[in-house]
Amino acid sequence: MIPSGRVAQARTAPVSLALALFLLLAVSCAALLFGRYPTPGFIDPRILFDDPMALRVVLLVRLPRTIGALLLGAALGASGAAMQFVFANPLVDAGFLGVSQGASFGAALSMLVGGGSMALFGSAFGFALLALGMSVAMAGRIRFGGAVLRLLLSGMAVSAFFSALVALIKYGADPLSTLPEITYWLMGGLSGTSWKSLTVAAPVALASVSLLVALRWRTALLSLDEATAASLGARPRLERAVVLTTAAAGVAAVTAMAGVVAWVGLIVPHLSRLVLGGDGSSTVPGSAILGAIFVVMCDAVSRGLFPGELPLGITTSLIGTVVFFFLLVRRRINVERG
Repeated sequence: MIPSGRVAQARTAPVSLALALFLLLAVSCAALLFGRYPTPGFIDPRILFDDPMALRVVLLVRLPRTIGALLLGAALGASGAAMQFVFANPLVDAGFLGVSQGASFGAALSMLVGGGSMALFGSAFGFALLALGMSVAMAGRIRFGGAVLRLLLSGMAVSAFFSALVALIKYGADPLSTLPEITYWLMGGLSGTSWKSLTVAAPVALASVSLLVALRWRTALLSLDEATAASLGARPRLERAVVLTTAAAGVAAVTAMAGVVAWVGLIVPHLSRLVLGGDGSSTVPGSAILGAIFVVMCDAVSRGLFPGELPLGITTSLIGTVVFFFLLVRRRINVERG
């Protein structure tokens, strides 16, 4: 028998998603008007018709940055929800498969050899997918445990491997030029987002989020044990590979664009389940929407609240840890395996 509370959540989920979309639109519009020019705080929209510089700031700086924040939050939120379903583990995000660490190494390597922005994006994206491939290949060589356990163990090993390589590059980097650049990128941020960088990252991120939303019912089945999922018509091995590859591609694209932004993929799916219920039909799209809202708000705080810009990864980590502790205390972190 399905609990009445879960039935009620399922019935109200479409309304909650619609309200979340409205909130996302409102937050995005507010982010475009919030900043430190011409004065700290919100711009009066009427000024945009009289101040050409304010209009240029909004259209050429804040608008691409806000779109980048939307893509970043949606990709990290949707991928985090999908991975938590696939692994039936509430403490999993893209970092457990080495994707974020691979992207970090690719970006650091590009900075070390002196590549440009497009070379940095390509290197970060390529090594992120390489890390995923290594995790899958290593999982196939492990001879004990189930498929999910093997992926987790191999992912942890690949994550540690690329983290060590990043530390090695930082150790050998020029402390006066390259090292600060690498360190700042690893903190995550959208200060370098432009229309050019969006044209590279947006197609992959949008395709990833769209496919994850389209596969949301199949993803929910993967949270069951393999025998049960197979009895319901799923092909666990194939569908797990498709979902993980799709999620990893989206994370790789936005990480290559913005650097490492932690806690979004871990925290947002829990908030989505808390608001919308635990089934994949609402959790994955809800995580994409709430992730976008979360990152847009954090980015606005990072760039507009202080005289100097605060790295986005610091803001998301500070807020994410507080939310995570609150969820633990309230016993809201729970992923049930059927």
